[in-house]
Amino acid sequence: MARSELGFDLTPPSQEKLRLLAEKLDPEARRILLDHGTEPPFCGKFDEYEAEGIYTCALCALPLFSSRAKFHSGSGWPSFYQGVAEGHIRYLRDASHGMVRTEIRCGRCDSHLGHVFEDGPRPTGLRYCLNSVAMDFVPEGQALADPLERDDPSQIG
Repeated sequence: MARSELGFDLTPPSQEKLRLLAEKLDPEARRILLDHGTEPPFCGKFDEYEAEGIYTCALCALPLFSSRAKFHSGSGWPSFYQGVAEGHIRYLRDASHGMVRTEIRCGRCDSHLGHVFEDGPRPTGLRYCLNSVAMDFVPEGQALADPLERDDPSQIG
């Protein structure tokens, strides 16, 4: 079993568990997370969201970003300058739509999250540009969800 530096199990869920998790998604979340879609800019629920907490994968609940790394990019999508831990995000070359970008996916369930660009603020210079429906939000002080029943949800908070 592969564990992240924060102690989260990064082993991919079984195909059956993924199917069960996907059944709980609405059609728009399914289109984005599983079919690599993109929501229109300036319409996502987390674009202007200001609360303190943790953004998690909407499919498997792996913690992805802290609100402390969120910034207003003006792009129309929620933006972050770094993830919560190495291994929680996967990077893939994306040459679709006549351009070359870096796609970001959940490091555990491989669901599509968005893209990362090299035009972000310090300290990383990165702009992780996410689809709001690809994430859930856990307010600071509340327990993280554990739909796979294999993590200690108190690891981040």
